[in-house]
Amino acid sequence: MKKGQIYEGIVDKIEFPNKGILMIEGTKVMVKNAITGQKIRFSVSKMRKGKVEGRLLEVLEPSHLEDRAAKCPAFGPCGGCTYQTMSYENQLKMKAEQVERLLAPVCTEYEFLGIQGSPSEWEYRNKMEFSFGDEYKDGPLALGLHKRGSFHDIVVANQCKIVHPDYNLILSCVLTYFSEKGTDFYHRLSHTGYLRHLLVRRAAKTGELLISLITSSQENLDLSELRDRLLGLNSDGSKESANCLEGSIVGILHIVNDSLADVVKSDETNILFGRDFIREELLGLSFKISTFSFFQTNSLGAEVLYSVAREFVGETKDKLIFDLYSGTGTIAQILAPVAKKVIGVEIVEEAVEAARENAKLNGLSNCEFIAGDVLKVIGSIKDKPDLIVLDPPRDGIHPKALDRIIDYGVERLVYISCKPTSLVRDLVVFQERGYRVEKVCCVDMFPETVHVECVVLMSRVEK
Repeated sequence: MKKGQIYEGIVDKIEFPNKGILMIEGTKVMVKNAITGQKIRFSVSKMRKGKVEGRLLEVLEPSHLEDRAAKCPAFGPCGGCTYQTMSYENQLKMKAEQVERLLAPVCTEYEFLGIQGSPSEWEYRNKMEFSFGDEYKDGPLALGLHKRGSFHDIVVANQCKIVHPDYNLILSCVLTYFSEKGTDFYHRLSHTGYLRHLLVRRAAKTGELLISLITSSQENLDLSELRDRLLGLNSDGSKESANCLEGSIVGILHIVNDSLADVVKSDETNILFGRDFIREELLGLSFKISTFSFFQTNSLGAEVLYSVAREFVGETKDKLIFDLYSGTGTIAQILAPVAKKVIGVEIVEEAVEAARENAKLNGLSNCEFIAGDVLKVIGSIKDKPDLIVLDPPRDGIHPKALDRIIDYGVERLVYISCKPTSLVRDLVVFQERGYRVEKVCCVDMFPETVHVECVVLMSRVEK
């Protein structure tokens, strides 16, 4: 095999997260975004240390697992979804099998509880971050998601199916307005231009919408007309529902970001209308969510995920619980009513402030939230936990933090993971240090995509 050569073959299997595996001339080849059973054409893109990677060029024949047409017209070019042509049943089965294969070499004699699906397969996301750009070089203004495999080209996502239709109305309104005005987008290479991102959050339970326009400071535009157009989407009961929001806009923000990096952050935030947060409800609790708050992106799916975690936690009466990597304190607050006390640790200060405010909002006085790196903070906490809940970022737990967590010697640990490969790496250490994996349950928080969450219950082995 040679780099740049083009081959054809049938995909044998998918390894997490989206790695299609083929055998070509006796060599294992990995091609991203291919599906088991597809006949594909690909070019060899990388060859190093005995590993061969290919770039998908064309699907010549569909897989037997592809049993339906894609629902979204942007499916394929858009990088947001991968599995729309597979039934949801097939998606769930595939994700569960991927996790089981990852666990097989490192875990034995545990109970695998399968996978629980999202309550809603479609329109489930409560947050979307859209980018301004063009669909091709020097093309018209676009607003949407990155084209698959491209850092620059943008696919207009005004018919996205994994968000509520309210998002598509808002996107179309904003894109039309700036297209009419001839406003330029921020060019990532030259660092010139105005329009950067549009971030929309919508609460599943309350229907409240928060719209954040992120721009550079290179122009000083009056955005009052855009504000009024957006507010015109709110239904007053007299207009056609197809052109009106089902939810209600409670806040419109203009955020200035002059960072050279392609990230959404705030150098300055101006409220154009209303307030800077929405309210969401989760398992009977209320949460304030701002533009940059960490909150599970699938509200109804989060209820499933946290219900599994709560079941794994088990009896908590008179117990002190550590909720490490606590975000806005959702898990802590779900456990607090049936625990002696819950201490949450989170590195993002804004998330900690939100957690404290939400705990107060929910009348919970036995929650304490500490801002800081888990590695640096847990050694300074005088209280010793009876039980620990872990919900780390995608890369898992820092090795030194992992050692300190294990040193507490609690009888039970519940680990919530959004990246099974990181989870498996950490489970090896837990088991080497005296813990046994008892139960694993997968939860699909992101239908049509490659992602899957896992909840793991571990117990300390008696010596």
